[in-house]
Amino acid sequence: MDGIVPVYKPVGMTSADVVSKLRYLLRMRKIGHSGTLDPSVDGVLPIALGAATKAVPALMTLGKTYTGEVTFGFATETEDLDGASVARVALAAPFTDAAIDAGMQALTGRITQIPPMYSAVKVNGRRLYDYARHGETVERPVRQATIYRFDRVGAPVFDAAAGTQRVRFEAQVSKGTYIRTLAVDLGRSLGVPAVMSQLTRVASGGFTLAETLDLRPLDRETAPAAVAAVLRPIESAYPDVVQHTLTATEWAAVQVGRGLALPLDQPQVALMHAGVLKALYRREGTAYRPDVMFLANEGGPTA
Repeated sequence: MDGIVPVYKPVGMTSADVVSKLRYLLRMRKIGHSGTLDPSVDGVLPIALGAATKAVPALMTLGKTYTGEVTFGFATETEDLDGASVARVALAAPFTDAAIDAGMQALTGRITQIPPMYSAVKVNGRRLYDYARHGETVERPVRQATIYRFDRVGAPVFDAAAGTQRVRFEAQVSKGTYIRTLAVDLGRSLGVPAVMSQLTRVASGGFTLAETLDLRPLDRETAPAAVAAVLRPIESAYPDVVQHTLTATEWAAVQVGRGLALPLDQPQVALMHAGVLKALYRREGTAYRPDVMFLANEGGPTA
């Protein structure tokens, strides 16, 4: 079974848990996910099966959309509700919609982020969360991210007794964006501590929440058919790449990794044989050379 499965990851499971469960349900080892979701976050998790694992980098570049909530008035060590509180400033009055919207707009576009200490980013061969759990500090790498949209959804909710204000949002972002940090940065722009208090990934890798498969009710008998019903072909990871159907002569050349002279003017081309993606070739001068090979791809049930 080769292809991409848009899976629903529920709160409480790690992305690795989802992969492990699918390996058990489908009795196959070659499975990978395209973008980690924290245990407290639910939503879309595209899973690559078989030959499609080579397409994971492409899936991750397709961008992600989230809905969630920021709470102003306190901050935690993890930047979400899983961590201990590290700062608290009771709000005497709520921020206006205009002030919140302006803060969100200021964080739209190309921005710089510093990953949270409780994250999987590696520094000197160790995960940041490992340093954090041992009470160690380390200089964190600066990262670039693109925020395509960061919009308020609905009216903010002010809790005068708690001195907090909750704001619902929707954000469309590039690969590598930390939504937790985006929430904290929004609070910082308003001069108060903040935390990401809820998050759902509603789109990733070209798939939406409505298209996902919930693994929880499945067993080894029902899973294969359920996965087959939503399995997408590998070329779903390359929506903008022009496809070329190979001739018999071209197919013979591709099988041994030879370059091709194709009547195309594209930076990259998806080579199809018998309706199945077999390779991505990239233009080099006047010829096309192997980029990513999917020779083992036999296609999924819906390919």
